Amino acid sequence: MNTHEGTTDRADATPGAPAADLRGRVAELHALRERVEQGDERATAAQRGKGKLTARERIGLLLDPGSFQEVEPLRRHRATGFGLEDRRPHTDGVITGWGTVHGRTVFVYAHDFRIFGGALGEAHAQKIHRIMDRAVAAGAPLVSLNDGAGARIQEGVTALAGYGGIFQRNTRASGVIPQISVMLGPCAGGAAYSPALTDFVFMVRETSQMFITGPDVVQAVTGERVSIGALGGADVHAEVSGVAHFAHDDEETCLEEVRYLLSLLPQNNRETPPAALPEDPVDRPCEALLDLVPADGNRPYDMRRVVEELVDDGEVLEVHERWAANVVCALGRLGGQVVGLVANQPLVQAGVLDIDASEKAARFVQMCDAFNIPLVTLVDVPGFLPGVDQEHNGIIRRGAKLLYAYCNATVPRISVILRKAYGGAYIVMDSRSVGADLTYAWPTNEVAVMGAEGAANVVFRRRIRAAEDPEAVRRQLVKEYRAELMHPYHAAERGLIDDVIDPADTRRILVESLRMLRAKHADLAARKHGNPPQ
Repeated sequence: MNTHEGTTDRADATPGAPAADLRGRVAELHALRERVEQGDERATAAQRGKGKLTARERIGLLLDPGSFQEVEPLRRHRATGFGLEDRRPHTDGVITGWGTVHGRTVFVYAHDFRIFGGALGEAHAQKIHRIMDRAVAAGAPLVSLNDGAGARIQEGVTALAGYGGIFQRNTRASGVIPQISVMLGPCAGGAAYSPALTDFVFMVRETSQMFITGPDVVQAVTGERVSIGALGGADVHAEVSGVAHFAHDDEETCLEEVRYLLSLLPQNNRETPPAALPEDPVDRPCEALLDLVPADGNRPYDMRRVVEELVDDGEVLEVHERWAANVVCALGRLGGQVVGLVANQPLVQAGVLDIDASEKAARFVQMCDAFNIPLVTLVDVPGFLPGVDQEHNGIIRRGAKLLYAYCNATVPRISVILRKAYGGAYIVMDSRSVGADLTYAWPTNEVAVMGAEGAANVVFRRRIRAAEDPEAVRRQLVKEYRAELMHPYHAAERGLIDDVIDPADTRRILVESLRMLRAKHADLAARKHGNPPQ
């Protein structure tokens, strides 16, 4: 009989005497499977009392109905000591297998908190290792549904070695198959590093937490008092740390979003993302853009609305929506083909690039490049954020991550300059000089080292100082500088952009350009791997 902790099936709780014939054996098998799938009623009630679904219910929501094929459901641990020999539940606290999402194969493992609190032991880890290996061999995405209490203390270092095997496989699968971590309960200590190694992390408010050291340890070491939610809850990781890419209010919405994300990703790095027949006309004019984006470069607007106007049916999945909001990273479709969009957000800090925005965009660019997703970059950037904190915290090294990611990317790359494109930030935002395949600009573009006011103050400072009316002279020189070096066709005249386009034609031009670039091939230098800035 199971206990409330889910420590099921005592060692002597084996099926009865062998049945007399095959039908009897099959009936015995079905009865055993039913007991395994049902689990302990008290442990199930306790799980639901916390507002959480069971592991099997979660798998049912993630995968297409009836598609789940479980492996090793009858696995039991072999550990002894501390009473473990009398507590040998089937599955050992993790459910593994594969199924389909929108008809495509997906591998999954789900911690079962009802059994040992989802804690990882040797058998538990081996099941995860095996399903990870199968996912890579089959070339299919891997989704982990995390709800566990960390390493199983009774099994000691064997449990820790199990985590090491998971981390190694996460790393080897990186850039080979999509890896998605869904946090549906606690994840503490070293266990948190597996989600951190994957491509996407989902969290659910109130029920999921991630941290290396818990509130008690933090208080003992630093004297700081903090709640579990404030230390490692979903909103903290979605807004402050950037660990979580998505945060949702409930498990059902979260798992539906995972399904949507999978519909935008390829099965592996040898395939392209699944195309969809677009209902939105490819040549749809985007007249709304003429009113959405002010010609005055100092006036803000919502770049998300620009993105929604451009993509098919206005549907996008924004990644890291609430972290580093001065840059927008999103997946959508153009002409039925999946694209990754990177765009400065003038509504937040005027769209400047800072440490967090650079790291956010760099990781997104790397992910798109790894999985053959073309990149569209929408540029309206006044530069990098100045400040002592930014410099001391490594804006040079961390801004270089975005530069490295773009320079290293071999997927089709198109950039569109909407308004400002100043200084080093212009170069970093996938300019022609770092390898963009095509660069377009609107007639409101300003490509320059810096804004006209700042440039005039530097270049003509002596003339301005010597003038009888410095302010009047300064205004005149700013006007002359802008007319000479910052007019909309200056960059086009020098071959730095491919064309100046009507904003209303942007969608059509992007779709046609991506179609032309679909067969792009890049030969890379032979090397083990690069050494990107950290």
